Amino acid sequence: MGTIDYIVFAAYGVLIVGLGLYMSRTKAGTEKTAEDYFLASKSLPWWAIGTSLIAANISAEQMIGMSGQGFGMGLAIASYEFMAAVALLVVAKFFLPIFLKKELYTIPEFVEQRFSTDLKTILALFWIALFTFVNLATVMLLGALALDTIIGTGDGSLLLISMVGLAAVAIAYSVYGGLSAVAWTDVLQVGLLIMGGLITTYLALTHVTPSGNALTGLEHVMTVASDKFHMILHKGHPAYNDLPGIAVLVGGMWVANLYYWGFNQYIIQRALAAKNLREAQRGLVFAGFLKLLIPLIVVVPGIVAWVMYAQPDGTAIIDGIRDTLSVTHPYEANDNAFPWLIRSFVPTGLRGLVVAALAAAIVSSLASMMNSISTIFTMDIYRVYINKNASQTTTVNVGRITAFVAIIIGIIVAFLLRDSKGIFNVIQEYTGLVSPGILAIFMLGLFWKKATNRSALWAAVLSILFAFVFKLGKIMGAVTASGEIADNASGLGRFLGYLSQIPWMHQMGLTFLFTCALIVVISYAEGKGKDDPKGIELEPGVFKTGTSYNVGAFAILLILAFLYTIFW
Repeated sequence: MGTIDYIVFAAYGVLIVGLGLYMSRTKAGTEKTAEDYFLASKSLPWWAIGTSLIAANISAEQMIGMSGQGFGMGLAIASYEFMAAVALLVVAKFFLPIFLKKELYTIPEFVEQRFSTDLKTILALFWIALFTFVNLATVMLLGALALDTIIGTGDGSLLLISMVGLAAVAIAYSVYGGLSAVAWTDVLQVGLLIMGGLITTYLALTHVTPSGNALTGLEHVMTVASDKFHMILHKGHPAYNDLPGIAVLVGGMWVANLYYWGFNQYIIQRALAAKNLREAQRGLVFAGFLKLLIPLIVVVPGIVAWVMYAQPDGTAIIDGIRDTLSVTHPYEANDNAFPWLIRSFVPTGLRGLVVAALAAAIVSSLASMMNSISTIFTMDIYRVYINKNASQTTTVNVGRITAFVAIIIGIIVAFLLRDSKGIFNVIQEYTGLVSPGILAIFMLGLFWKKATNRSALWAAVLSILFAFVFKLGKIMGAVTASGEIADNASGLGRFLGYLSQIPWMHQMGLTFLFTCALIVVISYAEGKGKDDPKGIELEPGVFKTGTSYNVGAFAILLILAFLYTIFW
């Protein structure tokens, strides 16, 4: 990067910190309350909620990884974004009316109101550990690696300074300002993110053919890489196990999406901070529209990079690309694609803006996680077990200290494991075992009055064991590195190997169904078919939505129907 790029990059940091501190300021002579700090005074409008949801969701390593998958499998990877848009509509219509009526600060609070304090505490501690040691550390490390690749040479020399710099910006405004600072700066950061993505996409399309015309470039890419413009993968596709055909529409992807968008504290906290239910629902619809835009600025550049690499007739000749983006087969993902496009085609000045957009994605995710960790610890642990009579000032200060400690732990963990990125992948894979069970507990807790606390406790434990069975084939060596059943596998080993070969989306779906069945059986055995005393009474009209939600939801579904019809 040139001098002007670094100036632009530094200006971004100053602007974000200044905006966060300004928007989260309090009136002279007043102190922040817990509601001010953790829920932004319940004052967020729909457009701030929508942009903040996307900012919390998208980080630099996700942009780079999704673009790399676009390089490999093509547009099919966009199903994650498109199905998330539908999940947001479901959450807005069916979950938010209940959550907002109960005036929750945290998702574990709902567990306490519906089931028990014991289960709430278990889940609160789990989420604090997960967000701190896995999510924060992962975003920190992979985000720093992304910046090291784009700004530096990719040798790791900028790793530590990138971690510290990203954390410093996040700390500077979010620790003091709380959710208000996070949400209002997210509006700017998402705008910057979209602008940076559009710039990269446009410039890549202008360079893919000798004509220098973006529309001509897009037409060329869609013609010569037509096999990469399919949303549904057939069974023989190399990436089928990751995106198993029609299952992306009706299968286990719903489990991942509903858990993430409906019961993930650092996501749903924005909706809990809305002015009212209608504003929250509009915010989630707006986030759904933004989700439809993400593939254009992330996946399409990856496909363009593949066309440049493959060099079909009519493609501009680019020296050195075969060495930079070397792959062994046409469907192999390549995480170097997006950084390479930025380095190769984004000019000085604009490059600083695009890198600032990537940094914005990292910082907003870090700030979101810090705020959620502090909210759960303060409201579900500190004020329950340590200081039940804590004043508003003490509560806010504990939240600030918790956020600061969490990010420091995240830096330490990320730096210690900087040479062992595979460990993060393993940890994330196995912590993902819990999401189907937790989703089942919440879904039946919300919509089935007979679900009991004992059934939820058993489900929390046995769902993990059930999901773990699908991993035993690999652990026992019954499955080779290529995914085939080992020749020397025993009868049991072969059976477990077959289970391991089931696409992970199907595994999640099966675990969810098993957990639901378990809750039903135990609840009937314990309650003799009677409603649980803590069952939720759903009032008539509770799921009725306003015109803005209905029109927006219809538009999103119509756009998705069109996209899947065209790119099936």
